[in-house]
Amino acid sequence: MSNPLDADPTPCNQKSDMDFRDRGIYAQLLELMLNLQQTIGDHFVKLTTRQWQAQSPGEANRIQVVREQEDVINHTVCQVISLLWTEAAADQRLHESLHSLNSREVWKKSPSPRQPDQPVRQSSFQASFVSHVLSNRGVDISDFYQSHFQDYDAYQQDKYHEEKNPLVRMGDSLESPSLGFTESCTLSEEGVSGSVHSLREEVARFLTYYCRTPTRLDPENVVVLNGCCSIFSALLMVLGDPGETFLVPTPFYGGFTFVSHLYAKVELFPVHLESEITEENSEPFQLTVDKLEKALLEARQKEKKVRGLVLTNPQNPLGVVYSQESLMEYLEFAKRHNLHVIIDEIYMLSVFDESIKFHSVLSIERLPDPDRTHVIWGTSKDFGISGFCFGALYTHNKEVASAVSIFGYLHGISGITQYKLRRLLQDREWIDTVYLPANHSRLRTAHKYVTKKLRALKIPFVNHGCGLYVWVNLQSYLKPCTFEEERALHRRFLDNKLMLSRGKSYMCKEPGWFRIIFAENHVPLKLAMDRFKHALEEHNYDWMVKQLEDAMRE
Repeated sequence: MSNPLDADPTPCNQKSDMDFRDRGIYAQLLELMLNLQQTIGDHFVKLTTRQWQAQSPGEANRIQVVREQEDVINHTVCQVISLLWTEAAADQRLHESLHSLNSREVWKKSPSPRQPDQPVRQSSFQASFVSHVLSNRGVDISDFYQSHFQDYDAYQQDKYHEEKNPLVRMGDSLESPSLGFTESCTLSEEGVSGSVHSLREEVARFLTYYCRTPTRLDPENVVVLNGCCSIFSALLMVLGDPGETFLVPTPFYGGFTFVSHLYAKVELFPVHLESEITEENSEPFQLTVDKLEKALLEARQKEKKVRGLVLTNPQNPLGVVYSQESLMEYLEFAKRHNLHVIIDEIYMLSVFDESIKFHSVLSIERLPDPDRTHVIWGTSKDFGISGFCFGALYTHNKEVASAVSIFGYLHGISGITQYKLRRLLQDREWIDTVYLPANHSRLRTAHKYVTKKLRALKIPFVNHGCGLYVWVNLQSYLKPCTFEEERALHRRFLDNKLMLSRGKSYMCKEPGWFRIIFAENHVPLKLAMDRFKHALEEHNYDWMVKQLEDAMRE
């Protein structure tokens, strides 16, 4: 009897038998299951199409029964595929085979052309094939969206036009009349995904230019939501399941912790970095692959399921700009362990030191694992317009882009804001010749003023010429050097009407570090530094008084 694995799994054999046998058993079974999934999916599409065309009494009920059967079979097949993919992905030798399977489109074909009156319904096999990229939750989100919003998406792709396309939508509320804006669409909703195509096109052009990408970015891989935190939260939702883990080098932006807990319920596992210069650390808080490997091992020893790595470049609060070589090392580490990499580049245009060169991860010609590399950018920092609430995702993985875009239903951007953003992003001449030179000059001046004051006070700080902040070491003012004393000093600053962020909120391993934002006009900045000095003197004076009182009691 012949080996069933040698049989041609499809009408058209694309692989030789010898090549097929050489691959791991999980990869072989996976390919068979994907072919089976496609065959069954095509069968159900043809079956429901024929039943709909029959238009006989009772056909609607029979179609519903067929669809329910389809969903049951699909769920079972999807579970098997998910298990096989997980097992195959654990074998490094099978990555090339899995990549070829992932790039195949055979199980994502469009359904057969429908009749004019046939309701739009994508086969659940086409809508919900199991992903090795998305989390189980991400797959559920995509499935739910497909089953509830296909008609709406169909309308958005075939919108009404008075002359060219006179089909009128009457299934929901009518659009408001123009209130004087140049484009009437600024007052209307532009799809559940919240992604007006023209804005996504402009973002793709903008990032292509400023990230210095080797090829033009695809607007279909762009997602825009109402802020980078919304993008980050949505990414965690579709890439991780509750209780799963992402590695994050510390110190890191404290908002990540809140966002990861608010919706996604995933854990951020710290990769602790130290300030001390050693043989391992050529600079304070240096991130190395060895530290990533140790953190990953520690997480797995604690039975954590690690799904990815989160990086910020330029780093917040350190202000570090990663070299292209370092970025490649981090990306290669992630690829070795099948981890997603989320890179927040929200400060990419705020590098004001001309001796420092920023390298976007999108500028890398050959990414180690493009399907698992996702970049976030927004206008709140580089343009100082946080009130616009705009964040963009670029990912080479259309499956991830599609899943994240669903969150536009809750986190979309108003048409008016989108219109203003398009106008801003397309005016590169003004950005290059007026805005960026002026902004960088002001940041340099403010940074120079603050760091001069810090040096006069003999306060150490991490010195990098980018971002809007300085990472300051106030450990000498903590007696003893504990997080309790750090909190006491933080309250002292608040008593002096001064808001600084303390290291604990950035998951810093060492107490005594604070972040000072210097992106301010000179008058308020001078007042802030005067209050900063006064608060430290007050804190020291109170400590000395306490010491004297303790000595007298003894």
